[in-house]
Formats: sequence, C-alpha cells, structure tokens
Amino acid sequence: MVLMFALGAILLVFAVVIVAQALRPDGDRGVDRSLAVLEAMTSAPEELTKELDRPFGERVMEPLQARALAIGRRLSGADSADRIRQKLDYAGNPRDWSADRVVSVKVIGAFAMLVIGLALSLTLGLSAGVVVLGAVGGLVLGFFLPDLYLYQAAYNRSERLQRELPDAIDLLTISVESGLGFDAACQQVSRNTEGPLAEEFSRMLREMQIGSSRSEALRGMAERTTVEDVRGFVSAMVQADSFGIPVGQVLRVQSSEMRVKRRQRAETKAQQVPVKITVPLIFCILPCLFIAVMGPAALSIMDNMG
Repeated sequence: MVLMFALGAILLVFAVVIVAQALRPDGDRGVDRSLAVLEAMTSAPEELTKELDRPFGERVMEPLQARALAIGRRLSGADSADRIRQKLDYAGNPRDWSADRVVSVKVIGAFAMLVIGLALSLTLGLSAGVVVLGAVGGLVLGFFLPDLYLYQAAYNRSERLQRELPDAIDLLTISVESGLGFDAACQQVSRNTEGPLAEEFSRMLREMQIGSSRSEALRGMAERTTVEDVRGFVSAMVQADSFGIPVGQVLRVQSSEMRVKRRQRAETKAQQVPVKITVPLIFCILPCLFIAVMGPAALSIMDNMG
C-alpha cells in the first residue's frame, strides 16, 4: 500500500509538471528566456557592457584600496606620509610601492589578520579571552607587517651598501687617476657593478642631468641611506667640490680609510664568534657530548646496582 501510494504521488507530480509546461506560452520557456538574455547581452550597447568588461583589479581592488587609504589616513598622523617615504627611500623604493599604497596595505592587512586570528582561535575552541587576544594580536600584526617588511628591506640594503662601498671607491679612484672626471667615473661604477650602490650612483647622475648640482645630488644620495660610511664619503666629496681639492687625492684617502674600516669590521666579527657560540655550546653540544660519554657508564652502574 505504501509503495503504491508513493508511485502514485510521483506520477501525479510528473503530470502536474507536464501540464504546466504545456499551458505555458512558447516565448516564456526557460531555454527561450536564457537565449533572449544572451542575445541581449551580446547586442547591448558598449556603455552597458563596459562595466562588466573591466578587470577585477579596477572593479574591486581599486575601490577597496581607496577606502582603506581613507581609513589609514584618519588613523595615521599628519606626517605619516613623509615618514613612509623616508622608509621607502631607505628600502630602495621597491617597485609599485608608494606611501598611499603602504597605508592602504596596512589597513587591509590589519582586517585580514584580524579575521584569520579570530577564525583560528574559534577553530581551536579556545576560551573567550584567548579568542579576543588572538583577534587583537592579528589586528596589530597585520597593521605593522608592512613596516616590518620595509625595516628588513632597509637593513638588507644597508648591509649591501656597506659591503660594496670599498670596491666602488677603489673603482672610482682607478677611473679618476686614469684620466676620467668624477661624473664619468660614477657612470663607470653604475654600468660595471650591480646592487643598490650602483642604483644610487645612477640616480645621482640622472638628478645632475635634470639640473641639480653635484653637491645637491650627493646630499640626496646621503639622505636615502643610513650607512655612516656612505654619508662620510658624500661629505668628503662635497667638501672637495666646494673647496677645489683634487678629487683623485680625496678618493685615494677615502679608499684607504674604507679598507681599514672593512678590516676592523672583520676583526670585530671574528672576536664576537666565541661569545655567540657559547649559548649553542652549552645547551646543544655539551648535553649530547655528556650523553655519549657518560651514558654507557651510567647504564653499567644501574645494572650493577640492580
């Protein structure tokens, strides 16, 4: 009885559907409506389809970045743009990075890390206090993550500048003493070397080509870095340009000083090795050594006592 009732209900539903499809007008069927929509879309004016043809970045990401920038400007101070530009100069001005983009990325990262921290805390089934702490921690981490990236990029760039400066000064000295001018010697450094120092010399030459004086271009080079050796070199070259001191003589002195400083830094790092190796020696190497040396003796004592 139950089976016959179920079969009858199914047949009744099929009959109702067939009758409804038969009574529906021909132009109102689903396939016809879909074809009509596709035809309307293909034959629509360009003004109506232009919004849908725009890339995803223009339709979604740019408005999102603009709103995040507005929020970030309210949260940041009045001089935040200048401080971010200075950090970008120290980091070497990474491609497609600007002060406005950094501010917007900080806000977007804060909200993204807030959601991630909250989701992880809820997934792990933690208490309410830990959930709030994880959400707040994610918010703070996401907001300051671009600053950490710029700091690390600036630190790596400073290390490379300090490491490449002695060789660059040697090349400048050789070029000047062979008969080239200081500008031509800087051009040789920018062409024949790679790295942030070559980029700085190339930028200095471009600034001189657009009208800046040599002293202004050199000072701008010093302002874009925190390396004291670079600033000392720039100061010596500016003074030589101001007082008319021969450039070759100044470069020879600077080259000798840079070699001495490089040797002193190497000796300093060599003297720091015993101090730095103390912690892994005590907590990692000595326990393993004690286990290897004293382990068999301890096992023998335990067997004899047993």
